Amino acid sequence: MWAAVWIAWTAAFAVAEGIALANRRDEDTLSENVRRLFRTRTSRAGRAIFAVAWFGFSGWFAIHILMETM
Repeated sequence: MWAAVWIAWTAAFAVAEGIALANRRDEDTLSENVRRLFRTRTSRAGRAIFAVAWFGFSGWFAIHILMETM
């Protein structure tokens, strides 16, 4: 059951992102919204916070997958 939920979630995201990329409007893709949320274009603090969050999550996720731990 959970595999179907993750597949559906991934497919819904892919459709939404595909539509956002195809229409070429501003501020509708995931990347544009993340940049706006963290203010990466205008704030050094926002850039730093995003970098720490991204690398922290990436490191945790790699360990989680490879070592099969929480």
